[in-house]
Parts: sequence; structure tokens; C-alpha cells
Amino acid sequence: MNPLPPGGMPRISVVVVNWNRRELLRQCLDSLLNQTVGDVHICVVDNGSTDGSVELIELSYPGVRLVRNHDNRGFCAANNQGIFTSDCDLVALLNNDARAHPDWLRQLAAAFEGRPEVGMAASKILVAERPQVIDKVGHLIWPDGQNRGRGTGETDHGQYDQIEEVAWPDGCAAMYRRSMLDQIGGFDEDLFAYADDAELGLRARIAGWRCLYMPAAVVYHQRGATLGVASARRLVLIERNRVLLAVKLFPLSLLWLNPVYYGLRVLAGAWAAWRGEGETKHYAGWSGKLTMVTALLEGDRQALAMAPRMWAKRKEIARFRKLSPDQVRQLLRQYRIPLRTLSSQAS
Repeated sequence: MNPLPPGGMPRISVVVVNWNRRELLRQCLDSLLNQTVGDVHICVVDNGSTDGSVELIELSYPGVRLVRNHDNRGFCAANNQGIFTSDCDLVALLNNDARAHPDWLRQLAAAFEGRPEVGMAASKILVAERPQVIDKVGHLIWPDGQNRGRGTGETDHGQYDQIEEVAWPDGCAAMYRRSMLDQIGGFDEDLFAYADDAELGLRARIAGWRCLYMPAAVVYHQRGATLGVASARRLVLIERNRVLLAVKLFPLSLLWLNPVYYGLRVLAGAWAAWRGEGETKHYAGWSGKLTMVTALLEGDRQALAMAPRMWAKRKEIARFRKLSPDQVRQLLRQYRIPLRTLSSQAS
């Protein structure tokens, strides 16, 4: 685990993945150009936008490097394009529907100073429309692979204002040590989008890297702007990818219990739906509930088809594994989200 070069602020690359969000992208880029850190290299990877996003960058942001895809390659592949064309010491990710506080990059970079074991840094992400409400301050996970933001939906009254270790950062606003990514690889492109940050984060933890949450690294996020919170496609990807994450990375002693934990989560979710809470409130009426059930079943069907490929990837983990299966299980227990919280939250 190589330390950062001594003396001065390390070189930082920021990758922004964009798909048809021209005006949100403008706000995002303006916030990055207003950072208090000097040596910042901004890269926008555009996934085939047709709304003038590319023209906006070319005309208004000449200093921003543009990678232009002809179609939507997904969050994972596009981020990897931006990450691995950079030679900076640190790589930050910022969603195109997020705005960063001017000191965001400086605060995240501070997590790595004198801490060679830290490979990831997490932001305090607030809801853009209601900045007194927390979107995410790191991640938690349920033992079936479903992961959610820590603190999601809570009013921010300083309860998360201390620097502390968390499981991993949310990909909306995160920073990674480039040498860590060189060691373990980037995002798993088979996931396309959703749960990708959890998969990368858990893979990094298995390799022995740690994550620090930096409360002064603040970002304002407009939630659900990409696919929409009530999108069936979004729900398919979330359900599919939580299974694939478990197949790829979970200890066998926990993996075989996956249906049990899934069943508990479904029952808790049904009870939350009865109370008008949780994910189901995005899917109104019986037609909405049918859409939700159909999406979950489709996600499971796709996961079953992709499971052999994910199982084969378990062998790749051996080359950099530092944590034993028992230690991974302990880590997942340490950062387990309470079932009551999980079922009442809306992702």
C-alpha cells in the first residue's frame, strides 16, 4: 500500500458520468471549477447524450476532458474509462446530479494524508432539495446483499460530524486511491449500474483497504434523477446486483443463508408497505405493486442467469485477498443495517 507522494496536495482527477442531464451537468461542473484545490483534472464521460450535453462541454468548458461514447455504456464502464485514462494519485467520482461544496475535494484528500491503509473516502451527501436531510454518509448492508446509505432520510443535526471509519463510500461522491484501483481493478462492468459502489467497496475491504468518512466533504444530491425513483428498470438492477454481489464476494457460510435473509427482508418490506413506508411508496396502487413484484422477479431471473459468471470471478479475489472469510463475515456484521431501518427506508 503505497503512500501518497510527500509534500503538497496530491494530483486529483474527478470523473463525472453523464447521460442526458445537461442542466444538472452544468451545475455539477460549475461546482467542481469552484473547488479550493488547484491541481484538479475533470473528465466527463458522456454515455451517448442527445440533449446537448456534449455541445455544452465543448463550448462552455474547454478545460474539461470529454470522453464521448456513442451509446449508454452504464455507470460502471463509463467510470472505468475515466479512472484508467488518468494518472493522478487520487480519483474522485461525482454524479452529474450532484453539486460539491467548494472544499469537497480538499476535505476528501485529507483522508489519505499519512494513512497508507486508507483506500477510499466517503462524503457527507445531503438531499439537494432539502439540504437539512441526509442522503448518505457511507454505506450499510443487509446479509442478503442489499445495501443502503447510512443515515438516509435523517435530519442532519450533527450526529455524523465526526471523522470515522465506514464500510465504503457511496459512488455518488467518493474518492479512491489510484494505487488501490490498480491493485483490485475498477467497477465490475457486468453490474452496469446500482450496487456497483458496494461491490467495489467490499472488494477493497477484502483486499485490506479501509474507508474514512469525512463529514466536511459535503455534496448536494438530487436523488433519482437518472432513471427515476419509481423506475422498474432501476428496481431490476438493484435486485439483480445485490444477488450478484453476494455470489461474487460473500463467504460461503453466509451465501447459503441468502434466501433466509432475503425472505426476512421481503416480510419486513411487506409490513412497511402496509404502514405506507419504504420502497413501496414509490409504486402507488395495485398496478404499482405489480410493477414492483414483476421487477423483483425479473432481477432474480437475470441474477440466476449471470450467477455462474460471478461465481467464476471469486477466483480472481484470491490474488489480493487479505481478509479471511470469517473476517469478511465479521465486517458485514459490523456494518449491517437494522432490518427495521432497511424496510422503512426508500432507496
